[in-house]
Parts: sequence; C-alpha cells; structure tokens
Amino acid sequence: LGMTTAQSPNAELPRQVGDDRLRVSVVIPCLNEAENIEQCVAKAREVLDRHGIPGEVVVADNDSDDGSAELAAAAGARVVHEPRRGYGSAYLAGFAAARGDYIVMGDADLTYDFNEIPRFLRELDDGADMVIGDRMRNIHPGAMPWLHRYIGNPLLSGFLNLLFRTGVRDAHCGMRALRRDRLPQLALRTTGMEFASEMVIRAAKEGLDIRQFDIEYHRRGGESKLSSFRDGWRHLRFLLVHSPNHLFILPGAVMAAIGALVMLTVLASINVLGRAWDLHALIAGALLLVVGTQVVALGLCAHAYGTYFMNEKDPWFDRMRQRFRLEHGLLLGGAIALVGLVVAAVIVIEWVDRGFGRLGEERLAVLALTLVIVGIQVFFSSFLLSILGLRRTTG
Repeated sequence: LGMTTAQSPNAELPRQVGDDRLRVSVVIPCLNEAENIEQCVAKAREVLDRHGIPGEVVVADNDSDDGSAELAAAAGARVVHEPRRGYGSAYLAGFAAARGDYIVMGDADLTYDFNEIPRFLRELDDGADMVIGDRMRNIHPGAMPWLHRYIGNPLLSGFLNLLFRTGVRDAHCGMRALRRDRLPQLALRTTGMEFASEMVIRAAKEGLDIRQFDIEYHRRGGESKLSSFRDGWRHLRFLLVHSPNHLFILPGAVMAAIGALVMLTVLASINVLGRAWDLHALIAGALLLVVGTQVVALGLCAHAYGTYFMNEKDPWFDRMRQRFRLEHGLLLGGAIALVGLVVAAVIVIEWVDRGFGRLGEERLAVLALTLVIVGIQVFFSSFLLSILGLRRTTG
C-alpha cells in the first residue's frame, strides 16, 4: 500500500493535446437536491472549462421526486437514473455511465468546492490511484454536527485504520477521485453510506496508491439525508464483516484459550484465588472451548468466502491455505475426537469393572464430551472450508 499526503502546488495542469477522449467524469449523486444541484453542476462545468479539461458532469439521480434530474440536465449534466435508493447505488450507476479516464466524486449539497478538481487531477497524473480529501482541519462553522466531527468520524476512521491500516485521516470524505480503470479491481458492491468505507478498504487491500490532502468543508444547502446512528452502524457493521480476524478469529481464539486453561486448572486440581475449582468451573471452561472453536471455524469460513467469492486478499489466510490441506484438518479433528472417545471408553470400562454401580467420573466425562465435540467441529469445518475452496482458480 502506498500512502502519501499530497501537497497543493500552484502549477498548471498538464493539457492533453490532440486527445479527444474525456479526461475526467465528475460524478454527483443526487436525491432531492433541487435547491443545490444546478449550482453544483454549473460550478463543476465552469471549473472544467476554465482549466481546459476535457470532461463531463454525470449526475446519478437516485429517484428524486422534486425535479432534481431535470434541473441537472438543464444545467449541462448528463443524467443517469438509479431507482434503487442508496448512496452506493447512485455512485455505482454513475461510475457505470462515466466515460472519463478519471472520476471525481462530489456531493450535490454544496459542501464541497469543485475548484479542488485540478488538485485531484494533478495527483492522479502524478501516479496516484485514488485521492481523498481531508475535511477535518477546515470545517466551516455549522458545516458538520459536533457528534460527527468529534465522535462519529474520528472513531469510525480510527477503527477503520486499526483494522486495515489505510492511513486515511478522513475515510468518509465525500470528495475524492480515482482512476476509472481501477474500478474492476475494486469490485465495489455496497449500496448505502458504507460505500465510502468500502472504497477505502478495497483500495488498501489491493495495495493501491492512496493520497490525501486538506480541503474545505462548507455548510450544506437543503436538508441532510444522513442518519447519524443508522448510517454509523452500517459503517461499523461493514468494517466488522470485512475483518474476520477481529470479528471471529481473535475473539474465538481467546475464548478457546481461556476455556482450555480453566479446564486444565480444574483437571489438575490447581488452587486459584485460594480455593479449589470443581465441576461447575469445568463445565464453564468446556463451554468456552466449544464456542471458541466454533467461532474460529466460522472466521476461517468467512476468510474463505471473502477470498474465493469476493476477491478479497489476506496474506495470512493465503499462507495458511497454501500450507494446510483438507487432510490436515481431518486428521486433527479425528485425533481430537479419538482422544475423547478413548477417555469415554476408559470411563465405561471402569464402570463395567465396578459392576455397573455408581459412576463418579464427572470430570473425565466432561473432558471426553468436550474433546469429541471439538473434534467433530474441526473435522466437518475442514470439509466446509474445502467446499468453499472449490471455487478457487488454478494456475
């Protein structure tokens, strides 16, 4: 991943002499923005014309019912219609219609200054794959609610960087730019506000050159379509489901480790906190071990699904699947279950030897049952991973 912070030089943009291709498509999603859309389109067109940039303005109308689409077309935009509501849905439609080599994204609410377009293009010309604005140092009074400015955006951007190490300071800035030929590599698919997070995460996972620079964030015109808690949850949910290590593997491994430690403590009759722990602690440890094992298995399956069906790239999982095969999992699961069955057989033999009298091997019974369950989980989870892996390409 190449992450740099772009500067803001005043040098003129290089012109594309003798090239009739569109250099840039300015894509603007629009949902009932009749108050603002004409100004946005006119400003974007004026910037392109003033700098001699061959380009177009594409408005992705998201089923507006206030005449926004007609106003955008009259202002000089090419309008595409996307009836499925959603921030991501509108952008996906706009991207599909874009014809420029570069795509510049900006909202239809006057919060972003389209005079920044040349700065974004300079970075793309310099080799960047994606350029993202950073609003946080230049927020105009009243432009962003304090909940978003001091809690929501810093927490979500920080959590995104914790999980994916993108280095992007303002991961939810709506003004950004990218090379259009990178879209197949990004394979974007989300339909809501989490689209902004998906773009950053996918770019980071693909190792694209992401750059950023400070921009101003202005007070919006009209009514905001953002729902703080609903859209915040959608972002958080997206971050978690795209990080199986943090959602499944780590919590599952911790639970399994604690469970195994508790069981060993009870079985070895080790005093902890000045007292001996018995059957109830053993059952609790067994529960943690069984649940932890299952959660880790779910995490591995999530990794496999992401790799084989969503083109995700995870170096850790790639190394593991190259090193281990179905047979390794079957042998491990079978061995664990076999040990459990042997322990169970010892209990039965002892019971028979006592003339089928009272059976008092509760600890060993819990251990045997736990080992059999964990072994079965490992055994059949290995088959599921192998089934998911049938989709992988060879060569």
